[in-house]
Amino acid sequence: MDKLKVGDRMLRYAKEYKYYLHGELHLSNNTCESYLNDIDKYLNFLVKYRKVEDVNDIQTEDIRHYLASLKRRGISASTRSRNLTSIRSFHKFLALEKYTKRNVAEIIDKPKVEKKLPSILSIEEIETLINSIDINTPIDIRNKAMIETAYSAGLRVSELIDLKLSDLHLDMGFIKVFGKGNKERIVPIGEYAINGLNIYIQKARPQLMKRNTPYLFLNQRGEKMSRQSFFLMLKEKTRLAGIKKNVYPHMLRHSFASHLLQNGLDLRMIQELLGHEDISTTEIYTHVNNQKIKEIYLKAHPHAQRKD
Repeated sequence: MDKLKVGDRMLRYAKEYKYYLHGELHLSNNTCESYLNDIDKYLNFLVKYRKVEDVNDIQTEDIRHYLASLKRRGISASTRSRNLTSIRSFHKFLALEKYTKRNVAEIIDKPKVEKKLPSILSIEEIETLINSIDINTPIDIRNKAMIETAYSAGLRVSELIDLKLSDLHLDMGFIKVFGKGNKERIVPIGEYAINGLNIYIQKARPQLMKRNTPYLFLNQRGEKMSRQSFFLMLKEKTRLAGIKKNVYPHMLRHSFASHLLQNGLDLRMIQELLGHEDISTTEIYTHVNNQKIKEIYLKAHPHAQRKD
């Protein structure tokens, strides 16, 4: 944010907003950076094209002009919506701290974003993926345990790689997870994941560990696994398993939720397991399963499709 090409007063507000995101909202580093980058571009636009030098001079129309400029540049509705979320957060901060008399962003509606149904792996594909991994080496044992745990608990990749030994309560069948905003939740895991983790902890992790570390999943250097390493490993394992889909880490989480719903678990319970604050975020999985039901119906019902 230091590179912001705006006046000293505007820069001071932007810096204080950074402390607000970290200190008050306790957002993750990645989320903070996303917000700050959005505000960086937003404020520079105001200075350059709207000749605004002070936050008190920002009008609702200035925000609309900025969003319109993003649309003219071909920026997607989802990205514009995210930008507006950042802008709203910034103006809420300004109003809360009495830097401005009112929040000029709160009346602006978000661009309509068409919700894309998440891609999932079938239960058969999950089993094929996990069963295809031999456990001949410490790395193989770790890989199998990571994939099984991610799917069994429906974890975000950041939650998976941030797991510590102290977060495991395998004898009781659950793990402690720290999600967005460092919010803690307790998630049960299945016998397959428990077994895989026990094998990893007993046989593989000691061989990977080069120094004392609290993190559960380690790379060959004995350091905490990175998001990128898990992504690349998962891509390679799905390729070797003969799965043709474009698989990415979050697909394991989508599959976890969809399979639970498919097997009758209450949507509110799935919301709790996933750590979603809003039930509407979880409801996307009902559409996935409705689509699956329709596909099965069209294939199975004798009167489902007209034959001319």
